[in-house]
Amino acid sequence: MQSQAQDLWDLRRCVEYALQNNISVRQADIQKKDADLVYNQSLKSRIPNADFNTNTGLQFGRSIDPTTNLFTNQQLLFQGFQFNTSVTIFNWNQVNHRIAASRLETQASAADVEKTKNDLALSVATAYLTALLSKVQIDIVNVQLKQSQNQLGDTRKRVSAGSLPELNAVDLEAQVARDSSTVIGAEAQYALNLIALKTLLNIDASQPFAIAVPPVELIPVEPIADLEPGFVYGMAVKNFPQQKANELRRQSLERAIKQVKAGLYPSLFAFGGLASNFANSNIKTTGAEFIGYRDPSPLNGVVNVDGTLIPVQAPDVKIIQKNIGLAEMWSGWGSQISNNFRQNVGLGINVPIFSGYQARTSYMRSKLNLKDANLIIEQANLNLKRDIYNAYTNAVSSLQKFNASKSTEAAAQRSFDFATRRYELGMLSTLELITSQTNLTRAKIDVANAQFDYVFRMKVLEFYKGQGIRL
Repeated sequence: MQSQAQDLWDLRRCVEYALQNNISVRQADIQKKDADLVYNQSLKSRIPNADFNTNTGLQFGRSIDPTTNLFTNQQLLFQGFQFNTSVTIFNWNQVNHRIAASRLETQASAADVEKTKNDLALSVATAYLTALLSKVQIDIVNVQLKQSQNQLGDTRKRVSAGSLPELNAVDLEAQVARDSSTVIGAEAQYALNLIALKTLLNIDASQPFAIAVPPVELIPVEPIADLEPGFVYGMAVKNFPQQKANELRRQSLERAIKQVKAGLYPSLFAFGGLASNFANSNIKTTGAEFIGYRDPSPLNGVVNVDGTLIPVQAPDVKIIQKNIGLAEMWSGWGSQISNNFRQNVGLGINVPIFSGYQARTSYMRSKLNLKDANLIIEQANLNLKRDIYNAYTNAVSSLQKFNASKSTEAAAQRSFDFATRRYELGMLSTLELITSQTNLTRAKIDVANAQFDYVFRMKVLEFYKGQGIRL
């Protein structure tokens, strides 16, 4: 018995478990994390952009040597390095507006998570109370079944004694059968309600599960006077997560408009870069061989020696070269990289002139989105007010029905008590007794239904007031 008691689930345990395991809550949390990533990325947009690239390869045929900028027909091994950076100096606060819009969207996503949790808690409470009601109904119909069985036992004794006809016993046997069927139906409905509750909790339908059954009359309920709909609406419109999310998204769209508008104006940025390159051919000069002097040429000029003009003869040299392998082509890499190292720095202005009307269209669409957000807020507030006033009306009606059903139950109980005594005295037929008993059972079920409905309606009002769900 102790182990079974430990396995009972009360409403608090159900709600806490659902908030941790329900798929809808987990999905909302993923959306919140995605908004956080976007916000964090927007914060990093203030950091300068930087990129580094390098390339290495072989050139064949006629091409330009990147280190001499001259044409060559030799095979070349080349490599280049380049680092560039840029930073926005002024862009009409476009970055600040983007960051602010992302921050507000993150806060709206957090409100969405709270809304999902609140909606889930209300759904769990509804399913829990529905299962609780079906459990109470099982107890009621079991009492009726027990009464019918006791009446059948007494009637059998009186039939055997010859004081009552056999028909009385047959009628009660039929009633016992009907009551047994009612119990089976109530137990089946209770099982279905438990499955619905387990689905909200994301618990496998085959897993054993039972709920605690607190006395419904001990469930705390605020006085109806403290839940006046105008007051409740004033609290809800300020504190309800859905209303908070709508307002935060409206503010985010206001910032987005400023961001898009800033993109219509020129922006100032600074840039800088570092670069170097290396190149070597597959032909290496190993030396030179003197093979004589070239014939005199006017192009070489003359030398005046004691009045005698002597033509200058240029030496003729044969260059000695050889093909080298890929490994040797890397020779001199360090010195070339050092000698070819270069830097650049400067300022730039980006002036948007024409982009297919995309920027202007984005600006106009963002203004329309803001108007739509205002309408969403207005509609959501109207729906909230409607729901609260409906909930209040339903709560008042449920209270009246509950009070009326208690009076009906009391009258049915007195009628059944009289019917029982008259039946025992042989002054009432079995059919009339069964009818009186059925009326009492129906009255008890009506009381249970009305009581649970009243409690639920009041809990809905408390929920709108911001008190959460508690039993």
